[in-house]
This record gives sequence, structure tokens and C-alpha cells, in this order.
Amino acid sequence: MAWRTGLIALVALVAVIAACATVVFFTIPAHGGEMCGRASYYGAESGNRTANGEHFTGRGMTAAHRSMPFGTKLRVTYRGRSVVVRINDRGPYIKGRFLDLSRAAAAKLGMIPAGVARVCVERL
Repeated sequence: MAWRTGLIALVALVAVIAACATVVFFTIPAHGGEMCGRASYYGAESGNRTANGEHFTGRGMTAAHRSMPFGTKLRVTYRGRSVVVRINDRGPYIKGRFLDLSRAAAAKLGMIPAGVARVCVERL
């Protein structure tokens, strides 16, 4: 009987923890689905290798995402401007951001002055 009480207490504790936990997943829907969130850009890492082994230059239309497959193409829109980028790296690793754009992609979007901006993304 004592083990039953312990099991019930454990299940109750797990339920309370699960109810209190906040987990944010930045998944982008399949083709045609759109998701909006905060994006940043990077470019000072030129010459380093990306997570898929390519040399990063900052001049390509590329982006980093934590979990999207390499080679996935996304249409990124900011204030009426859009670019198509290809996922070739992992990141960003800063809370609240879901996408890191190359400097060239950010420049075409006009988000360089903002640094971090709310963008909408569509998987192509």
C-alpha cells in the first residue's frame, strides 16, 4: 500500500511540474504554413564553417535554424520585403529568437538597423 501512495504522489508531482512548465517550440509549418517570430543576423563569422560543413561568407542567402533540415528553403518577410534563404547552419542560441539570417539576407530585408526584428517565415 505504501508504494501506491508514493506512486500517486509522484504522478501528482509530475502533473504539477508539467502544468507549470513553459516550453516554446519554434517549428515552421509544412509547405504554405507561416510562422512569425524574432530573427537576428550574423556576418562576423565569415570564413568559419557552418554546421553543414560549408564555408560561411555572410554574402549568401542563408540562415540558421535550430532543427530544420539543411537545404530547406524559406521565404522570410519583413515590412513588405521578402527574400528566399536556405538553411545551412544551426542557431540562434539566444532565447526568444528562432532564426539567424546571413548579413546579405538581412540587408535585402532592410533589417540591419534593427538588428533583431519580427519576421514571418514560410517554408517553400
